[in-house]
Amino acid sequence: MGSLGNSAVPSRAYTLGVLRAMGECEPILMLAGCDDGYGSRWTLGGQQIQPAVARYLMEAGFIAERGRTQFGARCLLLTELGRAFRERGLNWWRSLTWSEKLRVTVFG
Repeated sequence: MGSLGNSAVPSRAYTLGVLRAMGECEPILMLAGCDDGYGSRWTLGGQQIQPAVARYLMEAGFIAERGRTQFGARCLLLTELGRAFRERGLNWWRSLTWSEKLRVTVFG
């Protein structure tokens, strides 16, 4: 995949926002599903992340587990591949006009 311009990336503007918020060291926390009927949940800075985006980043190898918190949540950080993907995404976003950014934000 060449950039975030690829339509296989779910919610491209949102995904780029997640990557931007992660920076170099902010982890996504994966909270395992439990008996309350909810599945796994992912958070970044206390805000929930869309499951499709978190799964995409994990399955593509852009984030990987780097340990667990004392409460058992999995800490997921950017891999080298993820850092390169984020940089390509930021460059792609900067290359867009304001109307293209609006279209990507609204329509994915």
